[in-house]
Amino acid sequence: MEKTITPVIVGADLNCYNVARAFHEAYGVKSHAFGRYAVSATKYSKIVDFKTVADMNDDAVMLDQLHRFADAHLGDKMPLFACTDDYAAMIIRNREELSDFIIPYPPASMLASVSKKAEFYEACDRFGIPHPKTVVLTEKTTEGDVEADKLGFGYPIIVKPSSSADYWKHEFEGMKKVYIAKTPDEAVKIVNEIYSSGYPEKMILQEFIAGGDSQMRVLTCFSDAKGKVRAMCLGHTMLEEHTPKGLGNHAAIVTEPVSSLPLAEKIKDMLEAIGYTGFSNFDIKLREGTTDDYRVFEVNLRQGRSNFYLTAAGLNVGRLAAEVYESDGDDCVRIENSIFWHHIPKSTAYTYTEDKELVARAKALAKEGKESSSVWYRPDMAWNPLRTICVLEQLRRQKQKFKIYYPKKP
Repeated sequence: MEKTITPVIVGADLNCYNVARAFHEAYGVKSHAFGRYAVSATKYSKIVDFKTVADMNDDAVMLDQLHRFADAHLGDKMPLFACTDDYAAMIIRNREELSDFIIPYPPASMLASVSKKAEFYEACDRFGIPHPKTVVLTEKTTEGDVEADKLGFGYPIIVKPSSSADYWKHEFEGMKKVYIAKTPDEAVKIVNEIYSSGYPEKMILQEFIAGGDSQMRVLTCFSDAKGKVRAMCLGHTMLEEHTPKGLGNHAAIVTEPVSSLPLAEKIKDMLEAIGYTGFSNFDIKLREGTTDDYRVFEVNLRQGRSNFYLTAAGLNVGRLAAEVYESDGDDCVRIENSIFWHHIPKSTAYTYTEDKELVARAKALAKEGKESSSVWYRPDMAWNPLRTICVLEQLRRQKQKFKIYYPKKP
């Protein structure tokens, strides 16, 4: 007799809903989620059973909750997902104590290596994978240390923490996911403010790769428990979020053939060589004015927040975890078809995307029925007026956020 599939998710945001929807579409099951507070993305949902746990970001509390859940569902097949870098790191470093679950993430050794941008770039260099020119800092700095001639590249530059999981633990006013410094003085202020917050890891100063949102690509790979890459899906970003803490999160994507990305096979080779397992999510940018100068920015050791672009393209993330992760095989599914995914109103995606050829492609896909909105899930909204109202309000707020943080250019 086949085991009952019982998905477990740590988190409550859009990432959580995307995973839960994938499991519901594949198996008709409800997912069980735990997080510090409720989030509108999963509120009033019939496909997510959410429990608030105030200290879920504490390892001991998380383990207690998950052990008790596992004891109550003995014999079930329980894929375990994390929705943030912090939660993913907690699960990865405690995976031996979570043996009741299927954990589609890499071994703990990856936390000290590729999860941190500085170390990730070293791995990229070994495998010939291009990334932006980078300088690494380990402490507060002065203006003389970050002059363009010392860095080896000019301003403006990108400033960001090497370890996202550690960064978000040390909140301060004006905190952003990524910073752009136009002058050495700005770079010094950003770096020193972040270190003053208590952030203990390395800082990254990086050349600015020209190009807007639509120059970005996202590549998601899935490796089985033996380290074999079994699936790959490439997304061409139409539009990103532009709120300070959401900057860089995907808002709309058109999938493209994996074969169109020259770096894809090198990334596959790297993952298999280092023994990576589970989901890996790469941010990549095509330098403006070029056709083949792709630069890898970072890798997330989990499925991305926008992971429903995979499911919509035919690569269900729930099935990957429940059926492929522990299976035997050498096959690698490379998604070659195109779909238009979004979690904002599609009219907003059309309005704010600067690449009008990409907009035309998205509109054509929508006309053909090859379109998917994460939160607009009819089985969850049917006979569920509170969920419907919640979804409509989410979409309305997304429109307002773009008006405030990314006003349309005249």
